[in-house]
Parts: sequence; C-alpha cells; structure tokens
Amino acid sequence: MKYLALLLCLLSPLSVAAQNTTVQPTGAIAVQESTDDDRAIAQRIREIIAELDGYSSVDVAVSAGIVTLTGTTVDAQTAKQLTDLVGRIEGIVAIENEISETTDVSQRLNPALDRFKSRIAQTVAFLPLAGVALAIFAFVVLLGFFIARWQQPWDRLAPNAFIADIYRQIIRLVFIIAALVLALDIVGATALLSGILGAAGIAGLAIGFAVRDTVENFIASIMLSVRQPFRPNDTVEIEGDTGKVIRLTSRATILLSFDGNHIRIPNSTVFKARIVNFTRNAERRFSFELGMAPDTDFAAARTLGLETLLALPFVLKNPEPSVWIETIGDSTISLQFTAWVNQTDTSINLARGEAIRLTIAAFDQAGYAMPEPTYRVVQPSQTTPAEPETKARRDSPTPATTAPQDVNANAEKALEQIVDQERAGTEDDLLTEEAANE
Repeated sequence: MKYLALLLCLLSPLSVAAQNTTVQPTGAIAVQESTDDDRAIAQRIREIIAELDGYSSVDVAVSAGIVTLTGTTVDAQTAKQLTDLVGRIEGIVAIENEISETTDVSQRLNPALDRFKSRIAQTVAFLPLAGVALAIFAFVVLLGFFIARWQQPWDRLAPNAFIADIYRQIIRLVFIIAALVLALDIVGATALLSGILGAAGIAGLAIGFAVRDTVENFIASIMLSVRQPFRPNDTVEIEGDTGKVIRLTSRATILLSFDGNHIRIPNSTVFKARIVNFTRNAERRFSFELGMAPDTDFAAARTLGLETLLALPFVLKNPEPSVWIETIGDSTISLQFTAWVNQTDTSINLARGEAIRLTIAAFDQAGYAMPEPTYRVVQPSQTTPAEPETKARRDSPTPATTAPQDVNANAEKALEQIVDQERAGTEDDLLTEEAANE
C-alpha cells in the first residue's frame, strides 16, 4: 500500500500537465515565454495596461500564477474590465483585484472632460451630414405644402371645401413623414423611426380617448358635408329646436329661430338626431279642430267646411282639403279640418288662422252651434233635475268679414333675407347646392 500511494503521487502531476496542454481557454492571449514563468505573465499584463487609458496607477504582481492587481482607477467598472481582460492570459490561476476607486478630483474630472471634448469633436464632424439631412427634410416638406396649396385638383376631387381641406392635410402629413424617413436614413438613424411612430401611436390613442367627443363631432361634420340633409334657408327641426338653416360649419350647425335667435347645435348631435325638414317640399299641410254641438247635422257641417276651405284662394286644390269627425267629448263632437298650401309664397301660420276664422264665420251664418262646456247642478231638495240655462242667441249678431285676408309669407321672406345677409362673405360653410341629398 505504501508503494501504491507513492506511485499515485508521482503520476498525478503528469496527468494535470497533460490536461493543461490539451485544453486551452477560448480566446486566450498567447505569451511568448513559458506560461509557468510569472515574470513573463507580469510583463505581458504591464504591456497591455500601458496601451490602455485609465490604468496608469495600477500595479501588477504575479506569484505562482496568481495575479494581484493594486492601485486606483476612476470607477469600479474600469477595474472590472481590467480583471476580465487579464483573465484571458494563459497560465493565470487566480486574480486578486485590490484596485480601489480614486478620490482625486482631477483624476475623476479629466476623463469626463476628455469625453466631453470627444463628443464635441464628433458633433462638429457630424454637422455637415446633419445639415444635408435637414436641407432634404425642409425641401420635401416645402414640396408637400406647395402641392397641398394647389387648389385645382383637390377642389375638383372633393365634394366641398371642408373635404378638400382634409385632402390637403393628408398630403402635408404624408410628405412630412416621407421627409422624416429620408432625413433619418441619411444620418443612419432609421431605427429611431419605429420608436417615434410607436410613441406617436400611443399618444394618438390617448388623445383620441381624451377628445372622443371632438373626434366624433369631426367625423359627423365630414358625413354631414358629404350627405347634406338640408340647404341654406331650409326650415328644420332638430332635437326640438326649430329655425332656418344659416350654415353648416366644421363644428356645428347654426339655425336662426323665428324669434331671431341663433341656435348652435354640435354636428355630432345633428348627425344622430331626428331632423324634420319643412322646406324640402313646397306643399305643406295645416290642420285645426272645431267642437260642434251633439245635435249638429255633421254631414252638412262637413260639406260646408270643405266648401269653405276650397273657396280660400291660398288653399291648394291638389292635394285637396279634408274634413272628418275626430273625437267625441263630454259636451261637443270635434271636426278635424286639413288643407294644403304652397309655403313658398304662403305663410303657414297666417293661412291656418284665416282658415279657422272663415270656417267659424261660415258655421255661424249657417246656425251651427259651437257650445261651451255645460255643467248640470242637482240640489237634494229637487225631485226633478233643473233644466240648464242656456245663453240666448243674439237676434242680430255682428256679421263677420268673410273675405280672405293677406296670408303672404312676408315674415318668412324677411327671415330668409337675414339668413342671406349672414351667409354673405362667409367661407366657413359646408352647404352647397351640388351636394347629394339624403
């Protein structure tokens, strides 16, 4: 056993030496002298340190393949880099890094000043290339703005000025993006484009949520300008507001009420609202209701009502007027009267008022009563109900004027003149006669 142990001790160094000679670390730095020579290793490390900046205060000692680094450096990262570099030299068993960070102000500031000077020099050298990129960027952008300002093609392609302006904005945006891509490609910074576009997309999404109502209103303006449900001076009712249309802007629809007030309705509301256009058809119907006594001959009353309406000069013969029994009340039975007028020349309100006045006059002359509500009061002491007192008919009533009065649409025409005056010289208007009708 003693001889066997001695034999193993003699053979073990041979096996380790064989292993060191066959396996070499990847990327090792060769040494001209033997790897077992500590002086050669120390000399090689000193030569490497001499070629590098920032290690002038570092000292090297090698003993039995163990490298000891002492001294100071500007920061810990520099010391770690030296450790990684020294570890690539053959024959090193271990590295003891005893380098500390220096506290000398001059040594810590000098590298920063050197880096600052180096960056200034790089910037100065980069200025000509940056100038070329900036010039190309400006040229492409100005070209896009010049094309966008060209009136003829966009005004012909677009249905109105608002859509033409959107086309111009799109052209400007396309040329700005193209100019940015070209400029970044010249300076070799195209990788920044994806970051810029990503940030712009996120910012656009956030802004879109923040101004959702504004975006909705903008889209509604585009749709209303393409498919116009009304024209200037049309009488419309939108969300309960009635008036004549003054203009359609990129933000709101402006009405002139019959009281002379401006009504501004957001286009998003107009686009989703129920719109009643009273002016789209020249013919318009008015109606009114009269209560008659229950004992009235309603067939004769209906015939008299039709004859009265047909005799009015402002009532159209086609469509013809109509009269029918509408409701049965407590003390009256109501007749419904309808007739049509041409609202271009006739005021619908004045025509309705004249029709009511002349119909009442005709019924009064024919002896048809239109009684007021009658109430019967019964006292407990009475055995039979008392007859209600009725108002005596006047023997000689004052005759009514049966001639139709003027029902021309003078008030409507005056409002139309106000609308025309407000529209005169206004460029921010999307209403055109050439647009398609809904």
